[in-house]
Parts: sequence; C-alpha cells; structure tokens
Amino acid sequence: MPDNHKSTDFSDIDLSRWKDYDDVILDSLWLLGPRDKTGPHVGDYWGNFIPQIPYQVLTRFTKRGEVVVDLFSGMGTTLIECKRLGRAGLGVEIDHGVAERSLERINSAENPYDVPVAVLVGDSTTALTVKRVRATLREWNVNAADCVILHPPYHDIIRFSELDGDLSRVPTEAAFLDKIGLVARHAYDLLKPAGFMALVIGDKYVDSRLVPLGFMCMQRCTDAGFVLKAINIKEILNNERGKGKNGNLWKYRALVGGFYLFKHEYVMIFRKPAAGRRAPKA
Repeated sequence: MPDNHKSTDFSDIDLSRWKDYDDVILDSLWLLGPRDKTGPHVGDYWGNFIPQIPYQVLTRFTKRGEVVVDLFSGMGTTLIECKRLGRAGLGVEIDHGVAERSLERINSAENPYDVPVAVLVGDSTTALTVKRVRATLREWNVNAADCVILHPPYHDIIRFSELDGDLSRVPTEAAFLDKIGLVARHAYDLLKPAGFMALVIGDKYVDSRLVPLGFMCMQRCTDAGFVLKAINIKEILNNERGKGKNGNLWKYRALVGGFYLFKHEYVMIFRKPAAGRRAPKA
C-alpha cells in the first residue's frame, strides 16, 4: 500500500481518500435497488438475500485475506462475494441439496485472489457444527473468524425444508428465539475479539399482530455479549418473496386488518468486545 494509506484496524478503506468511496453506504437507510445478478448470483431461492448486503458488510468491516463465516449460507451469496473481494469464506447450510447447489454457483465465481471457500452441511445451533467450523478454520491456519454473518429464516414466514433443526419449522416464537440465541452465542465464540457480526432479519405479522422479530433477535445477540453498533433499514425492492407483498390483494387486506405492508428489513451490525472485555448484561 502507498505510504500515505490510512485505514482502521478492521477495513481496507483508505481514510485519506474517504470521499472516493461513493459505493460504500454510511447512512442507516439502505436503498440498494434491484438485486445484483452479475456472475453466478441468481435470485431464484426463497429467502435469498441480495449480494449488495454482504458487499457492504465485507467492505466496511473486513480486510483482504481475512475470514468470513456465514452460519446460514443458503445459496452462497456471501461466499460468492467473499471470492470477489478476496476474503476466505466458510458457510454452514442445513440442507444437503441446497449446499450442493450453492457450491456449484460458488465454484463458478471468479477467484482473483485465490482464497479458500467451503460449505459445511450442518445445524448452526449445535456444538458439533461449531466444532466442525473450528476444524476448518484450523485447516486454514486461523483460530477465529474476522466477521460472521447471520441471515436466518424469519421464523415460519417461509418453510425451507422438512429437516429437523430447520429454524423455519420451530413451532413457537419462544423456541425460535431460543435457537437464535444459541446461534448468536456460537457466532460470538467463533469470532475474534473486536470482530464484527451482521444480522439480516425482518419482522412478521401473525393474526394481524405485528411480531417485532428483528428486535427480538437483536436482544438475543446482545444477550450473547455483542455490542450493537447500528440498525440499518434496508428497503425491500423486487425482493419481496415471503417478506412483503405489494399486490392489490395485500393492499386490501392491509386496509381491512389495520396493518402496513412490509417494505423493509434490518441489517444490524454488532461488534464483539476486545480481548478481556465483555459487554455488560442487562
């Protein structure tokens, strides 16, 4: 890097040229537009989040050559962005078939920085899966992840599979939140001190009752020890499958039921305290 390069300890962004980073969002309202469909990115999977989200998170909170763990990797959106940006990426996906399909897409992405990328089939709520993640990290000669991304099911909005352990099959909100709490604690333990975690989550309606699922999950993350850094509101645009519908039928139902149609979800940013420090519990 040039001698005058100035950066933080968690990003490659050159602070001496901070005005040049027009593509990096610094506001809490994320108007990302239609999903990026370049390369192997395809929006054909229910619940698949848009590539611009991991792009923003990785650009802001990781450096080239660092390691990113996605504990709900789905069709591999995060890992494709890892390859593009020169970050090693390790995903966990509970469905073997989805994991195989995601690997086909991930492997087809260009890898200009020759970084390792892998997908493990497993349940991110279990200690066994955490053990396997640690083993893979050791194979990559690292002790902890530099960044963790969580994009879990929004409880039962979309039924992803019939597999035991699938969070979209958990019968109650309380049980779902307990599972999220387990994943948050695993993420905390896998992450290096002062590392960042992103939680992508939305809310839901049940019987005309708003369930603030995002804030409930946020609480589980802070209970696990994370420090909340930001709550970003991401506009849902052309990505409403199961998250918020804008057809006339739903507009009518909103008028009848006295509720509003979802046009947003959250990208919450957390940080693990530095070594020797743990976030105070409420």
